Amino acid sequence: MQRDQLADFLRRRREAIRPAEVGLADGRRRRTTGLRREEVAMLAGMSVDYVVRLEQGRSSQPSTQLLGALARALRLSDDERDHLFHLAGHQPPPADGVARLARAGLIRMLDLLGDTPAVVLSDLGECLAQNRAAVLLTGDHTGFSGDRRYIAYRWFTEPAARAVCPPEDREHQDRQLVADLRATVGRRSGDPTVAGLVDRLRAASADFRRLWAEHEVAVRRADHKTFLHPRVGRLTMDCETLVTPDQRQLLLVLTPADAEARERLELLRVLGIEEFPTGAPDTPVR
Repeated sequence: MQRDQLADFLRRRREAIRPAEVGLADGRRRRTTGLRREEVAMLAGMSVDYVVRLEQGRSSQPSTQLLGALARALRLSDDERDHLFHLAGHQPPPADGVARLARAGLIRMLDLLGDTPAVVLSDLGECLAQNRAAVLLTGDHTGFSGDRRYIAYRWFTEPAARAVCPPEDREHQDRQLVADLRATVGRRSGDPTVAGLVDRLRAASADFRRLWAEHEVAVRRADHKTFLHPRVGRLTMDCETLVTPDQRQLLLVLTPADAEARERLELLRVLGIEEFPTGAPDTPVR
């Protein structure tokens, strides 16, 4: 771990970012160039004290999870993110693996979309990043570990995940998830991460086994989805997907399909995030 170099890099990247780039107001009385330390801490989900110690070169070695959070908060490019990992004494996350980080350009797009819910997903359905509007709509999907990181795994193995979707839509959701995963398997033939996920799903879910055997294939580029929200009720959203050139990450944008959904989404912005207490079921977003 190169503490002094890490401290210098973090300070300079923090000072190089304009608050507006991360969705914060500039403010007339702002004296700090770039972001304040407390703003970095808020965006990264860590304590201000730890950010201070990192920038002063007296911290313990940050974990890869903390480094990923800092990379997102500071909107680092892929090269900058890898440099951050090296300075902290870790190997950068592999290009093809489960330890994936959202691309910097997609993170910036999340910020620009503002009040429009948007999510960055891996091609296996891992939620890599969400903007605040998406968290309000679906809950925070970035904290799962193991196989629960994958939307399809939660959907087919956890009844609570299915319960938040209208019963009449569940078969459609089943087929869409399986068909999209089948397309990913075709693109990533021989990848043990993908093959292992499919094997574990087949072992865990009879519904998944049945649909997998039908060999339906369909990449999800657009969809029409209904969310049953615990506080504002039913919201019907149009879902559009933008895919990176290597097809490994995608940006999912959700817009209200009708006036009622638009009004309820606006109500969510007023209510804030208290509608998702600990243990609340998550809503599938893919």
